[in-house]
This record gives sequence, C-alpha cells and structure tokens, in this order.
Amino acid sequence: MAQIVDGRVVARESLMALKSRISRLKRPPGLAVIKVGEDPASAIYVRRKTRRAERLGFYQPDDLHLPEDTTQAVLLERIAALNLDPKVDGILVQLPLPAHIDERAVLAAVSPDKDVDGFHAVNVGRLAQGRRSDDLMIACTPKGAMRLLAESGVNLSGAEAVVIGRSNIVGRPMAWLLEQQNATVTLCHSRTVNLQSHLKRADVVVAAVGRAEMIKGAWIRPGAVVIDVGINRREDGTICGDVEFDTAVKRALAITPVPGGVGPMTIAMLMENTVIAAEAHQRQ
Repeated sequence: MAQIVDGRVVARESLMALKSRISRLKRPPGLAVIKVGEDPASAIYVRRKTRRAERLGFYQPDDLHLPEDTTQAVLLERIAALNLDPKVDGILVQLPLPAHIDERAVLAAVSPDKDVDGFHAVNVGRLAQGRRSDDLMIACTPKGAMRLLAESGVNLSGAEAVVIGRSNIVGRPMAWLLEQQNATVTLCHSRTVNLQSHLKRADVVVAAVGRAEMIKGAWIRPGAVVIDVGINRREDGTICGDVEFDTAVKRALAITPVPGGVGPMTIAMLMENTVIAAEAHQRQ
C-alpha cells in the first residue's frame, strides 16, 4: 500500500515557515486578487486565497471584485494602478475571465515582478531557459507538486518521469521543473497514442489532464510515485482525480489523494510567491 502524501500537512508546514519571514519584513506583503464576474468556482477559489492571505496578515486592496460587463480597458487600468502601488507585491487575476476579455493581454499586463501566479511570459520564459533564482515566480501548482515530490522522498536525478497534460499552467512548467532536477521527462497528453506504454517505465507520474480517472491504476508501474493534479466531479457529485486512486494506491510507492493533495499546496505556494515578491521589493 502506497504512502499517502498529504498536501494539507505539507501546506500547513510551508505556511508556518512563512510566518518568520513575514515578521522580518518592513511592512506586510500585499496581495491583490482580481475577480471579474460571478463564476461560482472562481468565487470559491478567491475566497480561499483571500482568507489565507488575511490569516497571514497580508495587505489586500478593496474593490477588486468587478462586474461581468467590465471592459478590458477598465480591467487593464486597474492592473496598471496596482503595478504602481508600492503596498502591493503580488497581483493575481482569477481565471477564467469573461469571453469578451483577452486573457493573454490581461496576464501580460501584470508586472512580471508582481506575477505571483507565474503566468507572465517573462517568468515562463525564464523557467523554460532554466534561469532559476530565489525570486523567480514559478506557477503555483507545479511548484507545489515539486514540493510534494520532495516530501515523498523520491530521487528525481535519473528518474523516468511522465507528465500527462500540456497546459501552460501545469503540464509544461512541471516538465521543465522535473528536467531541471535531472529527471528524464516524457510529456504526454489526452491524444497520446498508447499512454499505458509510457507509464510502464515511469518512476514518477504527474497527472494533469483534467479527465476523471483517465489514468487507470493498473497502468501505474509498481513502486512509482504519483502526483495527481486533477480535480474532477463525478456524476454523483463526489470529487476524484485524473488517476484511478483505489487501484493505483495498491501499486504505487507514494500517491497524493484528491482532494487533499496538490490543491492545498497551490494556495500555500501562492502565499510563498507573494512573500518572495515582498522580500525582493523591500531589498530594492
């Protein structure tokens, strides 16, 4: 039976470690979370992020919940003002945005040094080039997944890693991070032919394709470490990951649960990125 890598425990430890760093700052870290419209899932995610920031004592600007019909020009003006606000260290634009707004243009408008989501082309490019630094903004979910892999005790150097999913938010940055730890990485996706054949040799599996239990537990090589990023809702309302957990847990060496695995780490890494940004700004 696999070790369960509990993201809630690791996230709690990461947040505790931030408190001493925050206490050494000249002012509280500032996080601006912008939400446009009334998407129910977005409302839940924003509430979780802002509550965690509040508990850590972050400064958070008001009036960042904008109506559905907000124009792109108005949103860009708001971001420009936040870029110039010395009390704001991190800016997060909650996705998805309404259809009339160009998501790419909005993400590009956030100053790279305040891009605590790690989505700006400058930060993505630096990561892709392997230009790691203490203040580089790395996308929160893959950063959290790497922290969970470290918790599992797996040695990534020379390991065969399979990442399933090629999104710019998770799959691609995850592959780069693994490669930087000297893993041999195969990037698969929903249209990969004979996915099972790739998984047969995988020491590490990162599932981020967004399809409920698409990766069958029997496909997991005995002794592999599995990080399941997927969060899917079954027809009966229950939550599951991209990996068939009940079978995989009997074959893997370590596995993350869904929920309670990568999800808590994403918010913890957002808080950490904001503290990193605050530290960098206060050194200037």
